[in-house]
Amino acid sequence: MKGARPEQAVLSRDTDLSKTDETRAVIEAMVDGLNDHRIDDIDDFFAEGFRWMGNYGCGTKQGLKAFQDNWQRPFQAAFSDKVCIDEARLYMGEWAAAFGRQEATHSGEFLGIAATGKRVQIRYMDFWKVVDGKIVDNWVNVDFAHVAAQLGVDLFGGQGWEAFDRGEKQAPRP
Repeated sequence: MKGARPEQAVLSRDTDLSKTDETRAVIEAMVDGLNDHRIDDIDDFFAEGFRWMGNYGCGTKQGLKAFQDNWQRPFQAAFSDKVCIDEARLYMGEWAAAFGRQEATHSGEFLGIAATGKRVQIRYMDFWKVVDGKIVDNWVNVDFAHVAAQLGVDLFGGQGWEAFDRGEKQAPRP
């Protein structure tokens, strides 16, 4: 890259490292709450005006009520008997991150796919900012393409880059 470099890690560079243990406690309690399928009382973990910022297909939820009504409830209607399994967690001051999977039953419509009753894995990555004992920001990436594939739908229509992993050439795109 020629020229000036973009400023990096602006949001986390001034984090208060003395807050690491507090952040860990909030995140661990929140994940336990989600595994207990709590919705109505999750203000124990999330600030009233927190932001939930998901990848395309997940949307952005501004505030606790929007998160409850426009993410948690529809998600639990589509995927029941779910359990969240963080495979790794990192903590640094007011910041935390995790990646892992949810294991759930496809029990309601999802992406126009009628309930199949199949058990699926829903892979994700989360980054949280915790202030005064509550999550104020949550950046999320949920691998809905992987979920759809488990339900027999290829969102990429055979054009995903997995073909490169098998050493196959991709068909030219029109």
